[in-house]
Amino acid sequence: MSTNNKRTDRNLTVDLNCDFGEGYGIYSFGQDAELLQYVTSVNIACGFHAGDPHTIHSAVKQSLAAGVAIGAHPGLPDRLGFGRREMVVSASEVYDFVLYQLGALRAFVQAAGGELNHLKPHGALYHMANRDKAVSEAIVQATLALDDRLMIYGQSGSQLLDTAQSAGLTAVSEVFADRAYESDGSLAARSKRGAVLHDAQQAARQAVAMVAQGSAYTPEGEAVEVLANTICLHGDGPNAALFASRIREELMQSGIKLQAPERP
Repeated sequence: MSTNNKRTDRNLTVDLNCDFGEGYGIYSFGQDAELLQYVTSVNIACGFHAGDPHTIHSAVKQSLAAGVAIGAHPGLPDRLGFGRREMVVSASEVYDFVLYQLGALRAFVQAAGGELNHLKPHGALYHMANRDKAVSEAIVQATLALDDRLMIYGQSGSQLLDTAQSAGLTAVSEVFADRAYESDGSLAARSKRGAVLHDAQQAARQAVAMVAQGSAYTPEGEAVEVLANTICLHGDGPNAALFASRIREELMQSGIKLQAPERP
């Protein structure tokens, strides 16, 4: 994967997003309450990999009260594997999965007086859409069928962003401050030494470099070109809140404005 979109504007802005509402029933996941104070947009689980009517309703109310942009986070129907295992599914199945979940979340958002802002696939569906044109087209077509003003969040340089742009949707390029990259722009495998940044300050410095210079880094320290419209803050680590606060602070101290992308 690659991107030729350098950030050259002086008044730099970036969105901070996190996955949200990924519990169900009596079970919770991540650090929703802690992260909400640091982000400008959230991606709410829509019921397949996580989420149920009650958690969706609660997540929507919390997000609207915090003033953050709300996005859908549809996944594969694999609750046991938390949507992180790839499945053999057809493009028509992906279309139905995504449209079903989008509709469920939008109902709660509209009933609460809000507006759905974007879509970001979850887990295995996200990675499948990054590289598989048929999967990315199914996601984009489901989005268009519901609301052609919804934006698509996808990994910098991915097939999903190319497909969204070709269909006339606003594509929002996502990066990960706490992950190292390969020279082709893909994320380094977690099994590789140095693939995950465990130091919050190092992640914060990379976040600034991604926005201001368009550069991420390999485990060996080689610069890799990326486009950072939004930065994902992971909520499932023990130090998630610390990472989020350091990244937000470093960006603001560098003169970078934090703001969710606006619907076209």
